[in-house]
Amino acid sequence: MKSLKKFSLLTVLAALMVFMAACGGGATNGTDKKDNAAPKTEDKQELSGSLVVSGSSAMQPLVAAAAEEFMAENPKVDIQVNAGGSGTGLSQVAEGSVQIGNSDVFAEEKEGIPADKLVDHKVAVVGMTAAVNPKVGVKDIKKEDLIKVFTGKITNWKELGGADQKIVLVNRPDSSGTRAVFNKFALDGATPAEGITEDSSNTVKKIINETEGAIGYLAFSYFTDDSVTPLAIDGVEPTEENVQSGKFPVWAYQHSYTKGEAEGLAKAFLDYLMSDDIQNTLLKDQGYLPVTKMKVERDAKGNQKDI
Repeated sequence: MKSLKKFSLLTVLAALMVFMAACGGGATNGTDKKDNAAPKTEDKQELSGSLVVSGSSAMQPLVAAAAEEFMAENPKVDIQVNAGGSGTGLSQVAEGSVQIGNSDVFAEEKEGIPADKLVDHKVAVVGMTAAVNPKVGVKDIKKEDLIKVFTGKITNWKELGGADQKIVLVNRPDSSGTRAVFNKFALDGATPAEGITEDSSNTVKKIINETEGAIGYLAFSYFTDDSVTPLAIDGVEPTEENVQSGKFPVWAYQHSYTKGEAEGLAKAFLDYLMSDDIQNTLLKDQGYLPVTKMKVERDAKGNQKDI
């Protein structure tokens, strides 16, 4: 009887060992399968296709530079970045003729734009200020005088302590988001007098540089050399720190709008724009400010508050 009990116990132990070995083997096989599958889940899906982006010329340097890097990493992708102004970008993305519409202003601020159909992606912040021909001899201007300059009440720089030169206004078209931001926050909503009108920031910069007495307005990202002089306003320098703190008044979000939620290639590119590589390196190199470093925020009505 004792032998029988001993035999039974040995049999149970043996069976248990076989069961445990089988479970262990199953776990090992499961791990092997998981390990073998891991590279497939980590592999990035190869992107291909074309993407058309249009709108804000203030955003164009950033988006174009990011597109070049994105295409270098994804050889089968073609991205075309066009300017034309924020109004154009919003209209085209709303009608579906482009996948992404860039804008310096909220869609709600533009008449005729179905803002409820668009999704806002705040890519960055841009500071803007008045820019003059270097020979004007003015580097700082009171806001009230800036308004008088752009509304035609001051017509010669000598009235502001500058050179004896007639003031030549360089404006942007009505569709320009840069114009809307400048008019709202630099001119307190005043309507500028007639002047030269150009829809490209690069062209505006060139005209200011080549025209005696010229004044226009540009995003900080265009002040890369001494060809034009950016103006301080009320003694506040147009710097990144002053925009982030809310001391310098002329700034705006850089919006990339999609019609509905972003999908496919458009989503991949927008995710790339918000990646650390772009936000921490390229964005700063191009003269833009990360949204995450702002100490103030604004809504579509222009109300500003501390974060």
